[in-house]
Amino acid sequence: MAKLSFNIGEVKRIAVIDRDLCIKEKCGYVCVNVCPVNRMGKECIVVDEQGYPVISEELCVGCSICVKKCPVNAITIINISKELPKLSYSYGVNAFRLYGLPLPKEGKVVAFIGRNGIGKTTALKLLSKELLPFDLQNQPVEIREYFSALEKKSLSIKPQNIEKLRVELKVKELLEKLNVKLDSSIFPEFLLERKLSSLSGGELQKLSIAIAMAKQAHIYFFDELSNFLDVHERLSLALKVKQFAEQKTTIIVEHDLALLDYLSDYVYIFYGEENVYGAVSSIKHSRVGINEYLSGFLKSENLRFRNYEISFSEFSEGEVKEEVFQSYPRLSYSFDGFEIEVEEGEIRKGEVIGIVGRNGIGKTTFIKLLAGKIKLDNYKTELSISYKPQYLEASPLLVKELFSREELDRDVLQRAKRYLSITLALEEKPLNRISGGELQRVYLAYSISKKADLYLIDEPTAYLDIEQRVAFSQLLLNFVSEFEKPVFVVDHDILFLDRVSSRVIYVKGEPGKHGIVSSPKDKKKALNEFLRDAGITLRRDKESKRPRINKPGSVLDKKQKSSGVFFA
Repeated sequence: MAKLSFNIGEVKRIAVIDRDLCIKEKCGYVCVNVCPVNRMGKECIVVDEQGYPVISEELCVGCSICVKKCPVNAITIINISKELPKLSYSYGVNAFRLYGLPLPKEGKVVAFIGRNGIGKTTALKLLSKELLPFDLQNQPVEIREYFSALEKKSLSIKPQNIEKLRVELKVKELLEKLNVKLDSSIFPEFLLERKLSSLSGGELQKLSIAIAMAKQAHIYFFDELSNFLDVHERLSLALKVKQFAEQKTTIIVEHDLALLDYLSDYVYIFYGEENVYGAVSSIKHSRVGINEYLSGFLKSENLRFRNYEISFSEFSEGEVKEEVFQSYPRLSYSFDGFEIEVEEGEIRKGEVIGIVGRNGIGKTTFIKLLAGKIKLDNYKTELSISYKPQYLEASPLLVKELFSREELDRDVLQRAKRYLSITLALEEKPLNRISGGELQRVYLAYSISKKADLYLIDEPTAYLDIEQRVAFSQLLLNFVSEFEKPVFVVDHDILFLDRVSSRVIYVKGEPGKHGIVSSPKDKKKALNEFLRDAGITLRRDKESKRPRINKPGSVLDKKQKSSGVFFA
């Protein structure tokens, strides 16, 4: 077998083979046969004992012929033009690897920021002893010291995948097994008698956070706090975690930029190529590090890792003055003790209507009413609908089979795949074998490409990283502008809604009991009203213009509240 070197001074490129896709001898080992180095008599690509091809990164000349000829798009080769930190972990030969390793800071909150699929969760697994670093004896001294001291330290981990908690046990039975007592302001006592399998996503998220905080530990790890939580819940938890983490050693991974900024003292920036490799920057103060990440340039490293900036503007999407596309009457609907009232409204051509409100207050029910999925006597629609649900179906269907359906506009689909970085390799995989973020991107591309009169998109930013949220917002705005289609979007990311919405619907009421859906309103007024009720004020960063959460009770917070401007 060809030897794979991990000496950073020698490696010129990174070669990765997705073994889940590779069909081995079924293709006749096309990659082995077309490799020009092999044809010259050297062993650049060989076959291992398990029948998989192995690429020598030392011998590879980076021609990418094998990449282009592979019938299932299983090969990726990246030419490296920048120096990387020392290798900290590899999942095997021609597999994903992580360069560099972030470390916690005593008594501080350290956050990881970066795209999906470039090693943030791998870093957490290394720091929490779930994985062992590559060649630990040759790692930098501070990493060796961390792992030496780790043997005597206890850890508390809030995992990314909370669905593993969804078992046939009552909550109180789980707590008895773990021997922990929860903060009832995070996870209410009336839910203790419920089975874990019956909890909503938001309830399960709050439970997992409360359990992590209830443990006595030296280091606390929180992997993605905000999924399934509304803005009120995110701020409430942020306040709790911020207060809890004072003088504690804490590491956080989070994609809600405003939340990450509010919680963290320091950040590490992760960069690289999705599912190929990740690299870790030096530690940076939170505000500076986030702004460097947005700019795509690491100043102390003198390294550009992205060829564009993620920008924010003080001026967001304005109200569309187009003709009315359709009106809907006043509606009401009740089920299982919940009642929803909908004020009459108008939908205009070429506009995005954002929908905000607490969880369990009727936002999803409202768009199901518009879609005709819930039947009412006084409202029927003849419109063709494209509906992206909140919870996505992960079937054995291949991604490319989903994309082959005749109901899709091929030109829009190609554009969507480009914006959302849906690769040929991803298209070869079944829906039930891809990550939550990949599944979300696939269904967003499918939904926006479907030929329809009205588009209804429920929680598009769930599982998406910051760059993917920005990419989808631009795709959506371009689509609406070009085709003059109306779109409704339900989401909890205020930055995203401010970026894409022309008008906003604010759903008020009491979660689980009743909801009142307003007619579409002026965006600034609606978001201001929503943030006022949530008790949140946002300011804009002077350098990047990104919205930042004000510390409750701070001078700026008091000033904005007294002036009635909750989103400056």
